[in-house]
Amino acid sequence: MKAVLKRCLLGLATFSLVAAASGAGAADPFPQKPITLIVPWAAGGSTDILARVLSEHLTRSLGQPVIVDNKPGASGNIGSAMVARARPDGYTLLVGSMSTHAMNPALMPNMPFRGVEDFTPLGLLAYVTNTMVVNPSVPAHNVKELIAYARANPGKLAYASAGPGSTNHLSAVLFEKMAGVQMLHVPYKGGAPAVVDTVAGQTQLLFSAGTQTLPHVRANKLRLLAVTEAKRSPLLPNVPTVAETVPGYELSVWYGAFGPVGMPPALVTRLNLEINRIMSLPDVKEKMNAIGVETATSTPQQFAAILHRDADRYGKLIRDLGIKGE
Repeated sequence: MKAVLKRCLLGLATFSLVAAASGAGAADPFPQKPITLIVPWAAGGSTDILARVLSEHLTRSLGQPVIVDNKPGASGNIGSAMVARARPDGYTLLVGSMSTHAMNPALMPNMPFRGVEDFTPLGLLAYVTNTMVVNPSVPAHNVKELIAYARANPGKLAYASAGPGSTNHLSAVLFEKMAGVQMLHVPYKGGAPAVVDTVAGQTQLLFSAGTQTLPHVRANKLRLLAVTEAKRSPLLPNVPTVAETVPGYELSVWYGAFGPVGMPPALVTRLNLEINRIMSLPDVKEKMNAIGVETATSTPQQFAAILHRDADRYGKLIRDLGIKGE
């Protein structure tokens, strides 16, 4: 009898140890392996630089490599779809943007993901200063004068864009609608040729990221009229907003961190705190400011609200005007 009891107690002890080990495994601290941070655009751009700064600091603080993986194509949809389909365990993350999540779903048929529903917003990362510039031949030195010129020459002021449905196209369409002007759209296959032809005078007006336009402004090859954000950019405090002349006008280009839908709340909070800490570091701010990018922070809930707002706003604008992406 004693032998039987001893075997039973030994079996219970062994079961308890196995159960405890299993419990410890389930509660292992995150992360236990490398993390992939997908950038849905080619290497070398401002988004890629932002992602690499983020990955460098996350690697230090999390104790595991955070590897940037560029997956360009289909206006950011290829890389974004990979994250949407990934396990929600925190090991596959995305640096997404207003265009990938708020604009593409309205622009493109047969999207491989839903911009809002298929992702977990982790936190806002940065804003890119979006500028309104003209060729120096245009007789306008501010937004008010540009509106007057456009109204006096309906359909003749040509603006360049990176293609139908691009951020600079939406910026111009919104301006036309709110300022009550009619302009001529000249779409290009990408942002670089749009800048080149505006500098050359083939087109007269361009809405584009300061990273692309400001070098030409400093060389007096383009004239800077305004920025498109709701408030003046800390990077260009003396440059007015379009909204100072056209009340209510705003187009803010943001980048943010996402994971797949269904991530555990505790993991979301952990990653959000790390992201906010990194985006607040003085050296990170300085490095990003140097390329025209303003770092930002938010809670996951605040970032989700921005995403919903922009998806509703720009989605409606795109559908109402019948704009189709390429």
